[in-house]
Amino acid sequence: MHPHYVEIATHLAAAWAAGSLIGLERSFHGRPAGFRTHALVCLAAALLMVVTAYQWDWLGAVPMETVRTDPTRIAQGIMTGIGFLGAGVIFKDGLTVRGLTTAASIWITSAIGILYGVGFFFPATLATLATLGTLAIFRRIEAWIPSHTFGQLVLRFSEDKVLPEPDVRTLIAAQGFSIANMSYRLDRAGGFYEYRMMVRTGSKHAIETLASELRTRTDLLEFRI
Repeated sequence: MHPHYVEIATHLAAAWAAGSLIGLERSFHGRPAGFRTHALVCLAAALLMVVTAYQWDWLGAVPMETVRTDPTRIAQGIMTGIGFLGAGVIFKDGLTVRGLTTAASIWITSAIGILYGVGFFFPATLATLATLGTLAIFRRIEAWIPSHTFGQLVLRFSEDKVLPEPDVRTLIAAQGFSIANMSYRLDRAGGFYEYRMMVRTGSKHAIETLASELRTRTDLLEFRI
């Protein structure tokens, strides 16, 4: 057996295991790129770096002084290619952009694969543990951190029963919201007047409370949040 076969197998196995663990966390939370995707990304990155780390195994008897290779070029190519894969899992859902964390996890998984591929086991292991900790533990920390929630609110009134703007602002403020901007629409053919606004709140339950309040108003034809 070739003396490097065991080392190469160890590098690839470690990368495969690390990518699988990270992907397992993503699959558990129902993300589009999960277990198999992360395992393959990490394995592919390690495989490409093994090509450069053990280049003399496949270059054979070529004199060393006649060959100039730069392993960092392979790493740069991997990270560039992963950018396209990461972009594929990012999508916009209304005012929310989803998939950013999954794209970042794919990116860091490829970097971990590169480290395992060249045999930097210590930083690769630390990066694997840090990535798993960030995805699993930081999720809970993030839930505790106060943050603002943004939404688009549409209020539609009958043309002859329009709530004045000061009263609308008072109604929204009473539910814990601030209004970032407001626009207006009058449709005489449809017989309605519409307020459109971007609202912001620091309460996680304010949207539910606002919806309950708006549902009780008889002068409101329609609302959307």
